[in-house]
Amino acid sequence: MPQTDAELSAFDRATAVARTEGGGFRAELDPAWDVGGAVLNGGYLLGVVARAALLDSPHPHPVALSASYLRATAGGPADLTVTPGPAGRTLAHASVLLAGAAGPSLAVQVTTATLGSAPADYSVNPAPSLPGPDECVATRTSEGGPAVGLARQIDTRLDPATAGWVVGRPSDRRVLRAWIRLADGREPDPLALLLFADALPPTAFAVGKSGWAPTVQLQVLVRALPAPGWCLVESRSTEVTGGWSDEECRIWDSAGRLVAQGRQLARVAR
Repeated sequence: MPQTDAELSAFDRATAVARTEGGGFRAELDPAWDVGGAVLNGGYLLGVVARAALLDSPHPHPVALSASYLRATAGGPADLTVTPGPAGRTLAHASVLLAGAAGPSLAVQVTTATLGSAPADYSVNPAPSLPGPDECVATRTSEGGPAVGLARQIDTRLDPATAGWVVGRPSDRRVLRAWIRLADGREPDPLALLLFADALPPTAFAVGKSGWAPTVQLQVLVRALPAPGWCLVESRSTEVTGGWSDEECRIWDSAGRLVAQGRQLARVAR
């Protein structure tokens, strides 16, 4: 199905990439996927980059991405330069540079391959136990809701055990857990998992410290094709030092299978 098909979901339309006459690629970055201050979400941008890398890849799925965020990215037209790397029967590599009106803002190494849905051969990452989505704390509202665009695009249901900060009772642990799905009902796939890996608020929110915590570097591994339905996301920090914070993210599908992992380095919110 073409990326411009009118029946595509909001996420598919917002991450669409087209070829240009000069052999490059162009995207119209949608400002509705912002995290405040006209700054676009890093996971949304990874979805755009992955689409560009897949257009000439012999393989259909992104499996490993290592992204360096050079500056904040706003909505509007952006050019993507894809430099192919080695490619074989199992996997392929490419480098992608995204540049908007202010210049280059995101550089990503992308590995593509073919994912499956078989159970894990070995796993030490069981899905945590938490109430179902209807018993969790909804953060999304309908029209006239929060000004942050991402909160309108994603349906997020926070685990009550990690949502005390919402009602003024912060925790002493930088851990967040939530059920997540796209707000328009689009089922999860590897591209959506890239978005979900950066969709929760900074873990500093859990301890009552709000503010923008810009991502500097983000790595995402997509491990399997997700089953339909809600995804469960857990994000935690293990070290905050000298104005820097790490965040580790794990994502399970509705069948309880680990389908993606993420790790990022971010500046501490000021």
